[in-house]
Amino acid sequence: MAAVSDVTAQIEEGELFVLLGPSGSGKSTLLRAIAGLTTIDHGRIVLHGRDVTNVGARQRQVGFVFQNYALFRHMTVADNIEFALRARRVRRANRRRRRAELLKLVALEGYDNRLPSELSGGQQQRVALARALVNHPTVLLLDEPLGALDLKLRKEMQLELKQLQREVGITFVYVTHDQEEALTMSDTIVVMQNGRIQQQGRPTELYERPVNRFVANFIGVSNPIIGRLVEHDPSTGRGVVESDTGLRLTGVVTDPDARPVTGTQVEVAVRPERLRVDPTGSADPEGAGWTRIEGRIHQGTYLGDQTEFRITTDVAGEVVARRQNATGAAAVSGLGPGDPVVIRWEDSANLILVA
Repeated sequence: MAAVSDVTAQIEEGELFVLLGPSGSGKSTLLRAIAGLTTIDHGRIVLHGRDVTNVGARQRQVGFVFQNYALFRHMTVADNIEFALRARRVRRANRRRRRAELLKLVALEGYDNRLPSELSGGQQQRVALARALVNHPTVLLLDEPLGALDLKLRKEMQLELKQLQREVGITFVYVTHDQEEALTMSDTIVVMQNGRIQQQGRPTELYERPVNRFVANFIGVSNPIIGRLVEHDPSTGRGVVESDTGLRLTGVVTDPDARPVTGTQVEVAVRPERLRVDPTGSADPEGAGWTRIEGRIHQGTYLGDQTEFRITTDVAGEVVARRQNATGAAAVSGLGPGDPVVIRWEDSANLILVA
């Protein structure tokens, strides 16, 4: 069985390109193939117009950063960064100059003589980055580089890495299984499953227009409503879905290549933040183009900036809704388990997924 199959992707020069997917989806295998650490049976790998399919890893001019940093524990920061330059017999003065440039770039000036054991996780990651950049690679490959860090530090390093990529102007190919990390950092995301690309595009495109159920459920949270397509206009992509419970929803078929026939079973996905939750009896929005259902709150969870409600309904099962807490805890308006509520959302929130 192939670890990666039928994968075609074009990475623009100077972009931060993210390979996103669950464990075993083939993203790390693809990254290692680009690096020359894994041999491919079919296809080609082209870097800057040069076919490197049969070129060794050392001749590909790529840098590689691993999750575990792979620093030489017995060497100082200076020696770790200079290691590749020593192997190439670069003159001492030039090695020191390049080392100084990189230590300034990763904000570790003055750390030359420290051992990796004397550094924090974030500092070790910066040394690994400096070492990977020392030979001026045309592409930097990063395999879950922040996976070993705690949440707060990981978020800080996400922003630092993105800023660093902008400063050096090098193409980054970045592997992660963290959806939020991918959305935060990327210019382009490729979502992978079972060794195949499910969708490629900008973060907003993948979140707002996922082409199938896997992408919709892997990137963010969505409320699935199963039904049958009763109307579809191929010229606009708009369609009407009717659920088994009689709920009628108007939306857009998100896959531009899909040509579903009426009667096809589909799924309508609705993002939790697109739902309005109000106590029963509150006024409906003016105008057409809204769906309205009723339910009871099963659980309410205060998350600081927002409150998440899990609501039991007769026509859509359990619905997850999120509401911003603009004025702190008072924003939940006293809603709690057992309270009857009205859920409303606009037609534009309905994503019709054929596959």
